[in-house]
Amino acid sequence: MNEILKLLERDCRLTAREIAEITGRGESDVAAEIARLEREHVIVKYSALVDWDKAPDGGVTALIEVKISPQRGDGYERIAERIYQYEEVESLYLMSGAFDLAVMMTAPSMRHVSEFVFAHLAAIDGVTATATHFIMKKYKDKGCVFDERPEQEERGLFV
Repeated sequence: MNEILKLLERDCRLTAREIAEITGRGESDVAAEIARLEREHVIVKYSALVDWDKAPDGGVTALIEVKISPQRGDGYERIAERIYQYEEVESLYLMSGAFDLAVMMTAPSMRHVSEFVFAHLAAIDGVTATATHFIMKKYKDKGCVFDERPEQEERGLFV
């Protein structure tokens, strides 16, 4: 199962036949396993990884740290549910460390991000602080290296 998941996560366009060839399993077994994983919502969605820096009107990506006061009986859930309902929010994570939630979003401009934080996030009852960080350049995302150079050196020290 994990091998199938890792292959699909790396390239969701792989067919059951291709996965069967890679794993040495039967095509019908692989297809049945994928169907089961989809039914059980282990596989939640198939998507493309886009290099928005190369796309016209790609916008800006921001990571927003959110500190909150947990709500009695709900903990972080009520505030998290309110935040993830905004269309602008691409990802939302409960974190350990200096802040509680990490919000990832892409917007047309830095001003749009700022307005979203001010009008929506900071206005939520229980949010005590936010800090916005803009992604200047993506080097690697979800295992995919952006702008990979043909003569790229192996990991290690650069001289």
